[in-house]
Amino acid sequence: MWVRLLGCAKIGEKRLRRNFEEQFDTTLPRFDVMAALYRVPGGLSMGALSRALLVSNGNVTSIVRQLQVQGLVQSAVDPQDARSAIVSLTKAGRARFLTLAEAHHQWIADVFRDFPPERMATLLELLTDLRSLLSKEN
Repeated sequence: MWVRLLGCAKIGEKRLRRNFEEQFDTTLPRFDVMAALYRVPGGLSMGALSRALLVSNGNVTSIVRQLQVQGLVQSAVDPQDARSAIVSLTKAGRARFLTLAEAHHQWIADVFRDFPPERMATLLELLTDLRSLLSKEN
């Protein structure tokens, strides 16, 4: 079961990566950073962004720099802690994210187009239960 779950996730992720690269000349990690920032319009510290994405600070720093060069994110000194920066989407970044999100939504819909809705509901319920079980700390 575990191997099947990982296999499905890898197939889906591979498609998304390829689509982002071919159609938008961007990457899935850049999309993920933009999505996290879109959900918090006031911006996030680099640490909070790393935690939200479950990746290291180094990975996030590199992606944020790439997005800054493209004019899609901006960084400002955290008023609560001058040693920290708050990163947020620029106006161009929000517009770009909405374009990418629309395509992402369509790609996911296409993947599941032929999967019967009642089976989708059952799968979602089962995966929700599994996630809850896995999230419990022992």
